[in-house]
This record gives sequence, structure tokens and C-alpha cells, in this order.
Amino acid sequence: MAFVAVDTPARGARTASMLKHLRRSLDRIYLWSAYLAAASMVIILLLTMAQIASRYAHLNIRGLGDYAGYFMAASAFLAFPYAFNQGAHVRITLFTGLLGRFRHIAELVAFGVASLIAGWFAYYACTMVFWSYKFNDVSTGLDATPLWIPQSAMAFGAVLFAVAIADQFLRLLLTGSHTVPESAHGN
Repeated sequence: MAFVAVDTPARGARTASMLKHLRRSLDRIYLWSAYLAAASMVIILLLTMAQIASRYAHLNIRGLGDYAGYFMAASAFLAFPYAFNQGAHVRITLFTGLLGRFRHIAELVAFGVASLIAGWFAYYACTMVFWSYKFNDVSTGLDATPLWIPQSAMAFGAVLFAVAIADQFLRLLLTGSHTVPESAHGN
């Protein structure tokens, strides 16, 4: 029995260290996802400028608009996890603030439902990529891009978003608080 009592604090310290490492790793992944979203936005700018320049030069470069659309979807979905953890998503804190002592329960329900919906969306986004690859689905534009390629960025962002929400839900469930900051504008 004494062995268990001595081992328990060591095991707790190891668990805390692993969780701290996991926390830093997830935060880094969310940050790099935001960098990829920003890079996608720069690519959209470059594609749009190339499309404008090609019109003035009387050149017909096919698919620029389609690729800009693909990068638009990538930029949105890749930005979701980082934006969520920075409190940039719209949250109705006025309602939860009025609940007083029931606020914790309302946040648990909200984060739980959001985790389920985000997980469901991520699952179907990944399923869409799989079937697009399996059936060799290509875009309807003249560029005939295999659709699983641009869909992969969206699915990756959707999975990271689902992980970010589930991460905050589990943190709220286990510790009683989450780390999503209140909106800076009081939403």
C-alpha cells in the first residue's frame, strides 16, 4: 500500500507533464494552421492579380478563378481552430452571463453540442475527400483538377476545428473552465 502512495504523485506529475506537452503541441498546430490560412489568402491575392494581368495581356489562363476558390475554402477552414481558441468566433455570452450559477452547465451543453456538430462535419468532410479520390472526381472547370486535393485542405481544417472544440469541451468538463477568451467587443 505504501508503494501506491509513493507512486501516485510521480504518476500525477508525469500525467501533468504529458498534458502540458500535449497542450503546447495543439497550440502550435493551431498556430501553424493559421499560418497556412494566411498563406492561402496571399495565394488568393496572387491568383487574382494574375487573372487581372492576364486579361490586360489578352492571355487566357484557365482555372485561376477555380484555384482562388479552392484557396478561399482552405483559408477559411484552416483559420477556424486558431480563431476559435483566440475568441474570434461569435459567441453569445450575454445569454450565458444571465444564467448565473447555471452558466457552467450551459457552457458544457454548448461546447458538447458544438463538439458533436464539428465532429460530424469533419467526418463527412473526410468522407467526401475519400470518395472524391476513390471515384477520381475532377472539377467541372477547364483545369480538371482532382477534387480530393482542394477538399483535403478543407477536411484538415474541419478536423482541427473539431479537435479544438473537443479540446475546450474536455478542459471545461475536467477542470471547470475553458481558455476561450471573451469577445473583445462584448458579443
